[in-house]
Amino acid sequence: MNSNRDGQSSDHGDPPRRNPAPETLGMPMKSLVTKPSPTSAPRRRGLALLGAPLLLAIASGMSPAQEHQRRIAVTSGEEWITPEVGRAAARALKWLAEQQSQDGYWAQDIGFKLNTDYSIMEADAPHVGVTALALIAFLAGGNLPGRGEYGQVLERGITYLLGCLKEDGYITDHGSRMYDHAFATLFLAEVYGMTARSDVRKALQSAVNIIVDSQNREGGWRYKPFARESDMSITVCQVLALRSARNVGIAVPSRTIRDAERYVRRSAVSRREGNYNYGYSPYNEGGAFTYQLRGHSRATFPLTAAGVTTLHAAGIYDDPVIDDAFEFLDSQMPDFNRYYFGHYFFYYGHYYAVQAYYTAGGDRFKNYFRSIRDLLLRQQQSNGSWPCQVGPGEAFSTAVAALILQIPYQYLPIFQR
Repeated sequence: MNSNRDGQSSDHGDPPRRNPAPETLGMPMKSLVTKPSPTSAPRRRGLALLGAPLLLAIASGMSPAQEHQRRIAVTSGEEWITPEVGRAAARALKWLAEQQSQDGYWAQDIGFKLNTDYSIMEADAPHVGVTALALIAFLAGGNLPGRGEYGQVLERGITYLLGCLKEDGYITDHGSRMYDHAFATLFLAEVYGMTARSDVRKALQSAVNIIVDSQNREGGWRYKPFARESDMSITVCQVLALRSARNVGIAVPSRTIRDAERYVRRSAVSRREGNYNYGYSPYNEGGAFTYQLRGHSRATFPLTAAGVTTLHAAGIYDDPVIDDAFEFLDSQMPDFNRYYFGHYFFYYGHYYAVQAYYTAGGDRFKNYFRSIRDLLLRQQQSNGSWPCQVGPGEAFSTAVAALILQIPYQYLPIFQR
């Protein structure tokens, strides 16, 4: 969850890179009126991405506005929020609330990826990243800080994360790294979009600044601030954090997003590059995204989902690279699910996949969500959690699974349409 010890030299990198502040990210935005919220969730302040489905609209004979409405119709919550989903999500949140420390964090195993294993550096310790993901799962269910059944769960979590903010803007505890910082930043942005709390905004601005300043010359990010190298798994969560922060009024230089987009495009495996195989995930015609830019870097389902989600967050929706990636994801998903269910690869892979398919909408989302929903409903444990045989622990797996199931609620500003 935290770090990968591939290439230790990447932990010591370029001096801080200050991007010009006046030029901010210019993306198409539109305030949306969402369906009525539960009593615990007042009207949301968040902004959402407005798709630009011009190519599909032309092909189908519909105007872009009609195409956008078609996507909304297919991804609207009513079709997906079944009684079974509601019960599963409620059981998951109840279990998560019971696991939270009174100090606001969730304790999990802090470690790093080691091939297909997870090497533990500190067991059962306060985990910034898992705490942020668990709190996002509560927001996704329509809960707000200080209100309703889980209001105090969120309040305690906010207090913990704000206490982990260092003077330079880095959110870290017990050796957590940029992965966890990005999840915490994303959570703070979503909270600020819902509550407009001044203390959250101040921390959020500092957290965003260190992400912007840490972007390297490749256009991406690595496990520690100011690293020379980049990888897709770290880059995607930084861009999502920046996207959410931009949505709620935090200035993000457009150069930062443009450089990240170029990095992701360079990571795409072209259909013209010929055969390549890596582990469980062989492909012969391209469509995937690689872990790093260096030759023969692995390309997998999670990394490809991350690549698509990053491009969506950068405002790129209809592109041949994205179409090829979805073909790859569709072809690899059955084997990936069978081989990796219960592994943290499965959960972080689908954390990004659900975002990619949700933003794409249409039949892509319909087919994807039906499959992942049914799988998660079958595999939920009797206590409300989901198994995590390899990875940080069951608070991590349960937070991600609950978030996936609740995305159609559209309560998170970044997921509103």
